[in-house]
Amino acid sequence: MIITALNRRPERGRAPRTSGGAMGDGGTMSESDLLAGRFEEHRRHLRAVAYRMLGSLSEADDAVQETWLKLSHADVSEVRNLAGWLTTVVSRVCLNMLRSRASRREEPMDTFVPDPVVSSLERIDPEQEVLLADSVGLALLVVLETLEPAERLAFVLHDMFAVPFDDIAPIVDRSSAATRQLASRARRRVQGSAPAPDPDLGRQKQVLDAFLAASRGGDFEALLSVLDPDVVLRADAGALAGGVAVSKLVRGAAAVAEQALMFRQLAQFSRLVLVNGAVGVVTVLDGQPMGVMGVTVADGRIVDICILSDPDRLARLDLPAG
Repeated sequence: MIITALNRRPERGRAPRTSGGAMGDGGTMSESDLLAGRFEEHRRHLRAVAYRMLGSLSEADDAVQETWLKLSHADVSEVRNLAGWLTTVVSRVCLNMLRSRASRREEPMDTFVPDPVVSSLERIDPEQEVLLADSVGLALLVVLETLEPAERLAFVLHDMFAVPFDDIAPIVDRSSAATRQLASRARRRVQGSAPAPDPDLGRQKQVLDAFLAASRGGDFEALLSVLDPDVVLRADAGALAGGVAVSKLVRGAAAVAEQALMFRQLAQFSRLVLVNGAVGVVTVLDGQPMGVMGVTVADGRIVDICILSDPDRLARLDLPAG
């Protein structure tokens, strides 16, 4: 089903392009055009860093945009490693955003659902491929959201992008040894909380096919057979008119199976996609996206489910036609 309700969201955080390769005096590229071109070479990497830092595609775009603005007003003539300079800048921007978010957060963290990166099972576009390199699943992003801002930054930069602790330390205003400890604490939290997914996409697809078939058929026992006994479901449906959040947290196979049966009518409008590099589900009714479900499969069973059905957040996603 083609998703007609969504137009592709304009890319933010992109340096302005010159029309037709505009030249300055003497037929040469202007300095600003050259700088914009150099920024474009690194933009996808910066967005990937920011997405892992923030768990939000729109906020990642904002961080990249602010990084471009800082670059456009900076003298980088003597910067030998522009990629490193830009990574440092976007990291500082993200750290400030994380600290600001933490100071004003009111909703409970146990129902947090990050922005999913959704793509077709058949192909992934280059933008999403960079975002998903060294796959970062929704379950991992949920755990990262529980970390202190400096811990998250140290873990993301070092463990996901191999940035040396000596380079991270000035960003978090700590010694290299203290920065190493930040990443170590974060790593222990991640290893103890984020389930390790099955890397076999074919096996994941079999499990999700069985889950959807059981949901459509109203087969409670079949649902239980594909759900881990300790499965956790997080759902973000946004807020009601009065601002009351309608998110939910459900634990246990029986309770999750009951939720699946409650919404069995929507299962017929669901299809398999890739959600953050793993097999997941998107539901589209009459061209309107109703939800995206990210799933972690381990040992042949579903151990973690993240559902995003907030209409405002869904409208900002680039969902593949199907």
